[in-house]
Amino acid sequence: MLKLENIGITFNANTPDENKALTNINLDIKKGDFITVIGSNGAGKSTLYNIIAGTLKPTSGTILLTGDDGVQKNITGDAEFKRARYIGRIFQNPLLGTAGKMSLEDNMMICYKKGFKGLKISLNNKMRDFFRSQLKVLNMGLEDRLGDNVDQFSGGQRQALTLLMAVMSKPSLLLLDEHTAALDPTNAAIVMELTRRFAQEYNLTVMMVTHNMQHALDYGNRLIMMNKGEIISDISGDEKKQLTMDSIVELFKKIKVNNDNVMLN
Repeated sequence: MLKLENIGITFNANTPDENKALTNINLDIKKGDFITVIGSNGAGKSTLYNIIAGTLKPTSGTILLTGDDGVQKNITGDAEFKRARYIGRIFQNPLLGTAGKMSLEDNMMICYKKGFKGLKISLNNKMRDFFRSQLKVLNMGLEDRLGDNVDQFSGGQRQALTLLMAVMSKPSLLLLDEHTAALDPTNAAIVMELTRRFAQEYNLTVMMVTHNMQHALDYGNRLIMMNKGEIISDISGDEKKQLTMDSIVELFKKIKVNNDNVMLN
């Protein structure tokens, strides 16, 4: 579905502050994948997301997108607003995914229009009934608050709403950037369960950056480990199912030591 070939990006090239943030990234994201992404601070996770979303342009390499029609197209030079048509992104801050000074129904209408491929649609009672039916899935009582401005909602409600709206826009790829890190444990668990449910029911293709190792183990069919701007491990299938917290730590230590030794030789 989305393929990254030999992606690299260098900040402040040819200066004392030169930083090779990503090096030789090769990643083939298949339709229906749910990929968890882990790595320490500075490993390159956010930079990788910015490259995929179009926020940053790579210094080298190619990004290829294969559409539902099977046609592959080079999107390396596409701007962020163009990629937003098929790549959704949810950030750690629950306030970033919704327009707080707009009503709930207006927020949903904007997002629904983004994903709607048919004729022009308008906000009417039929559409409101549809929105209510979608909001009931969240089990947060928001279906009765269509006219309320979103800034009246809690952080957990706003992040759950952001997730629902992202799904409604029918993205080819959904990027989750530590989307539960700012929530209390109860709301984090609710949003994670909704994430699992939506991914399964809508056959979403998902990448989820997380610092929660238990989430990395429990969710998804693939786990990617990053270090110093490189993908150092890509584990899937039965191998991922057999992972434990201890085995992830040991794997990271082993790969990191091996990589450091290679750099020293």
